[in-house]
Amino acid sequence: METILSFLPKSLYEQLRGMTPMMIEKMEELRIRVGRPLEVIVGGEPYFFSYEVTHSDADQLLNNIGQFSLYTLEEELKRGYITIAGGHRVGLAGKVILENGSVKAIRDISSFNIRVAREKIGAAEPLTSYLYDEEWQHTMLIGAPQTGKTTILRDIARMISSGNEKLGIAPQKVGIVDERSEIAGCVHGVPQLEFGTRVDVLDGCPKAEGMMMMIRSMSPDVLIVDEIGREADTQAVLEAVNAGIKLMITTHGHTLDEIKKRPIIAEILKQNIFERFIELKRSKSGRRSYKVLDAAGVPIYLGERVNPHV
Repeated sequence: METILSFLPKSLYEQLRGMTPMMIEKMEELRIRVGRPLEVIVGGEPYFFSYEVTHSDADQLLNNIGQFSLYTLEEELKRGYITIAGGHRVGLAGKVILENGSVKAIRDISSFNIRVAREKIGAAEPLTSYLYDEEWQHTMLIGAPQTGKTTILRDIARMISSGNEKLGIAPQKVGIVDERSEIAGCVHGVPQLEFGTRVDVLDGCPKAEGMMMMIRSMSPDVLIVDEIGREADTQAVLEAVNAGIKLMITTHGHTLDEIKKRPIIAEILKQNIFERFIELKRSKSGRRSYKVLDAAGVPIYLGERVNPHV
């Protein structure tokens, strides 16, 4: 949070100083919209301040993020978001500039969404015995936004890279293809979060291309990829599997049955690659839970309750 606060104009910083430590700890998003009240999302609930964001606030914030050089943000502005130190992502909205029918940049930025990157070391450890059986299992994480997919995926990457001497799990080479800079939160190509000693990251690279690049150049034992779902992803997934590389990927959805209805995901699932599926959910109260399914879609783990017959 200190990183985020350091980028804010003084007017916005002063507003947030009135928040309780508990609210700051649970803050998920900070939404800044010109001409509208400052908003924070805490535990899934929106809270509005009486302060109305000004054009000056927006200009100062963008200058602080770009260190007073918008040229350095040119590529990020094309994508509509910027990753700052700590792995926090700043989404942007405003006037879109087109060139030959493609987005060249965003100008006159009037909306910012600062998504707080939470690193929860150990979040995936209860899953270890279900994801590792003499070797890591091909795994697909399924969940809607804010269910914790990236948090769990990030910790799985850390576990694989670090190994676990107590459980007899040796560290392995991990390749992360981080198209949206959400998993590793790289700044200038360097991961800002804890991933152990054996991790390599392709930051800002399209998934399909990045997976092929990783296979050819970095020889990972396990590939970590967030949010697959495009046609090009299918071939890259098959190439990775044929190369003997284990996959840990996420996709948007609520359940395994639901994503089977999506043509591109269904095509991947037809290959019977994945040995584990993790369905992540979040209740209205903000409580997160997950269910582990085997290759046949049979539940083998639910929350803290283990099926004694498995």
